[in-house]
Amino acid sequence: MITYIRERLFALQDKGYKEFHSKLVPGMNKDTIIGVRTPGLRKLAKELAKDERIGAFINVLPHMYYEEMNLHGFIISEEKDYDRCVHEIDRMLPYIDNWATCDLLSPKAFKQKKNRQRLLKDIQRWMSSKEPFTIRFGIVMLMSHFLDDDFMAEHLKWVAEIRHDNYYVKMAVAWYFATALAKQWDASLPYFEGQTMDVWVHNKGIQKAVESFRVTDEHKDRLRKLKR
Repeated sequence: MITYIRERLFALQDKGYKEFHSKLVPGMNKDTIIGVRTPGLRKLAKELAKDERIGAFINVLPHMYYEEMNLHGFIISEEKDYDRCVHEIDRMLPYIDNWATCDLLSPKAFKQKKNRQRLLKDIQRWMSSKEPFTIRFGIVMLMSHFLDDDFMAEHLKWVAEIRHDNYYVKMAVAWYFATALAKQWDASLPYFEGQTMDVWVHNKGIQKAVESFRVTDEHKDRLRKLKR
């Protein structure tokens, strides 16, 4: 099955895209990138998720190629059973070593209303990890699922209290707060007025919010005055 999947991936190879995408994932060994565009990976994942032999691929971690890891993520994102989905995510997270693979995980099971409270507890668990991409995954899931109807002001405190030197964790915190400023302005602004985060995250969050079309011009002007 692994050989079969690898052949399918190389059949989708775009060498020009490989050159382009390798520059977007710093530190990645270029020889491990095949060069498969995301739409092709998603389509293949939907097909393979229904294949009864897929366990032979899913049970093997880590994979040799970047696209194999991404395909793995797309396949387990198709899983609708919450317990099985979280189990597979927990297996995969320790092997994630780049922002792109981390951020592509978008499990269907997480979108089910009945799983909201369980998801929130798992998000807290992921954000309390020492592993940078596990922390980032937790932040991205909180941003994706709990900044609208299920938002609670305490969620902002969870993220603001994260302290980690890893660039991709700090960027995730800034991204979360920039999105929160667009969606939950009144609750988010005090974290900038009170200077509760480190200077880099504070300023990066403001920068991303000012660049966003979802933040009003009036709010952008106010944020610019809060830069440190």
